[in-house]
Amino acid sequence: MSMPHLWIRAEQRANEDRVGITPDGAKALIGQGFDLTIEESESRILPLDGYVEAGCAVAPEGSWPEAPEDAIIFGLKELPEDGTPLVHRHIMFGHAYKGQPAGQVLLERFAAGGGTLYDLEYLLDEDGRRVAAFGYWAGYAGAAVALMCWAAQKRHDICGPVHPYADAEALRADLNIQLLATGSERPDALVIGALGRVGRGAADLCKAMRVPVTAWDMEETASGGPFPEVLMHEIFLNCILAGPDTPVFVPSSAGSDPRALRVIGDIACDPDSDFSPIKVYDRTTTWSAPALRVHYTPALDVTAIDNLPSMLPRESSEDFAGQLLPSLKTLDDLDSGVWGRAKEIFDAHVARYQDFTAPRTGAARDTVPGKDARTETTKRSTP
Repeated sequence: MSMPHLWIRAEQRANEDRVGITPDGAKALIGQGFDLTIEESESRILPLDGYVEAGCAVAPEGSWPEAPEDAIIFGLKELPEDGTPLVHRHIMFGHAYKGQPAGQVLLERFAAGGGTLYDLEYLLDEDGRRVAAFGYWAGYAGAAVALMCWAAQKRHDICGPVHPYADAEALRADLNIQLLATGSERPDALVIGALGRVGRGAADLCKAMRVPVTAWDMEETASGGPFPEVLMHEIFLNCILAGPDTPVFVPSSAGSDPRALRVIGDIACDPDSDFSPIKVYDRTTTWSAPALRVHYTPALDVTAIDNLPSMLPRESSEDFAGQLLPSLKTLDDLDSGVWGRAKEIFDAHVARYQDFTAPRTGAARDTVPGKDARTETTKRSTP
C-alpha cells in the first residue's frame, strides 16, 4: 500500500502566519515513508528552508488545486471562496457543522467535487476529546485584546488595529504600556471555561497583567442561567466551545441593562452559530477593527477575532503542531482512529446537507443542516 502524500498549502487568508506542521514534524513523517509537498508562502512564520532540509518537495503558493488527486491537502484556515468543487481530501478548520452560512457553502463544494473534509475541530480521541487545539494561545491573545479594548475605553477611544508579536513577552510588554497609560487601575474579569485550554490561556494573561480573575466552568454554569454575574464584571471572556446545551451568558438586553460590563472577549468566536451564547452581536471583528461597539452609554465593546493565535504565530504553531503530529503519523490508516471518526462526522453532515437541498414534495423540512447534527458536538467547556 502506498504511503500518504501530504500537501501543506500556504494560508491564503490575511493575518494568518501559522502553520500546523513544523520542519521537525515534516522530517518525522518523511522518515516514516510519507511524501510531503509544501507550498511557498510569504507569510508563514517558519521559513521554507527548514522544510526543504527536512526533505519536502516545494510547490508554488496556492497551487494545491492542481495537486494529485490522491494528495491530502493540509492547512488551517479557510480556502478561497471561489465556489469551485473540492475533489481532494482536506485537513483544515472547516467551521461547517454548526449551521454557519459559509459552512453550508463549503459542504456544497465538497459534495459537488466528491472530496472529504477532515475537520481539525473534530479530530477526537476515543473519549471525544480533541487531539489538538490552538486553545491556550487563543485564550492568551484574546484576553490581551480585551484588555486593549478596555484601555482604549479609558482613553475615551475605541481599540485600534492589532498585529502579530514576536513572542508572548513582546505582547505583554506592549499591553503593559497601554494599561499603565490609564493609571494604576485594573479591571476585573470573568472567565467562563476556565478549566479548559482556552480559559487557562486567558486566565494566565490576566494574572500576568495583575487583573483579578473570577474563574467559572461547567459547575458554575450548570443551572442554565440567567447569569447576572456576567454583567457585574468589567470584562467577560467567553472560552467555551458552544453546543446545543450551552446556555446564554449575555442576553440581547445586556447593552441597556445596569452593568459594570464594558468589554466582552468572545474568544470562542462563533457569532453566526445557532449555539452562540452571546446575543449582543452577530459578526466577527477584525485585526484592523478589533472592537465592535454594541452600546454607547456606557460603552460596551465586543472583540471577536477568529484567528487570535496568529497574534503569537510561532508559539501557537509549535504548540499545535506538537499536539497534532501523533495523529498525522496515522494518516496511512484513514479508516480508523481520529481520521475515521472525523470522516463519519463529515459524511453525516454532507448527508444532511444533501437531504435538505434535495427537491421534495409534501411537507417542508422543519430543520436546517447542522441544527440536527448535535450528537457530534463535544460536550466540553473549551475548544
